Amino acid sequence: MVGGDGLPITPIPPALVEAAGVLAARAQRTASICTGAFVLAAAGLLDGRRATTHWRHARLLAAAYPRIEVVPDALFVEDGTVHTSAGVSAGIDLALALVERDRGEAVARTVAQELVVFLQRPGGQSQFSPSLALPRPSTPKLRELTDAIAADPGGDHAIPALAARISVSPRHLSRLFRDEVGASPAKYVEAVRVDAALRMLAEGHSVTTAAARTGIGSPETLRRAVTARTGISPRAYQQRFSARG
Repeated sequence: MVGGDGLPITPIPPALVEAAGVLAARAQRTASICTGAFVLAAAGLLDGRRATTHWRHARLLAAAYPRIEVVPDALFVEDGTVHTSAGVSAGIDLALALVERDRGEAVARTVAQELVVFLQRPGGQSQFSPSLALPRPSTPKLRELTDAIAADPGGDHAIPALAARISVSPRHLSRLFRDEVGASPAKYVEAVRVDAALRMLAEGHSVTTAAARTGIGSPETLRRAVTARTGISPRAYQQRFSARG
């Protein structure tokens, strides 16, 4: 079930609700993208289940349908045969996860390559990762720099090195980040590294390997960072979201 701008704020047509229920009864699994979760909710398909939707409407979904355990920060959620996802790109993540389950990792990877997207962001990854939550810089040089950080999280991203790469002073670099990104260079780099480490954990890498390759350093530092970001330990995160699991 796809979403739409009006679904959270206008009555859902009874015919659409009925159709969702009929189709779900025939299907092996049911899925929604973005605010499509409101249709599934209206049909009672999410009662007693965990579900998500776009973060902007998560609170409304929880208030309107108190029998649903809304997970406001997940990219997608699976509960039995029912799957819900956040925004449009999260729907792609969900689709890739289902392709991988049905046809294997090789096929899913090929699809991801054709779409030029990651295979795959884990469902529990925050909707508020730096690439999604922080504004994209308008200054071309700063945009190139943030792209370079994302491409190589484990590189030398100390402030003097970053400033030298775009030929500005460290003070000016900090000002650019504050004005255009809303975070200091160090905080931005840290957030990107934690995101990269979470992806590695979901791929099955150890905490030690993820910490080393992303530039975070010690496993203990990564454990603290993952717990602060997700509310659970790296081990629990792997058990919940690992593609290999």
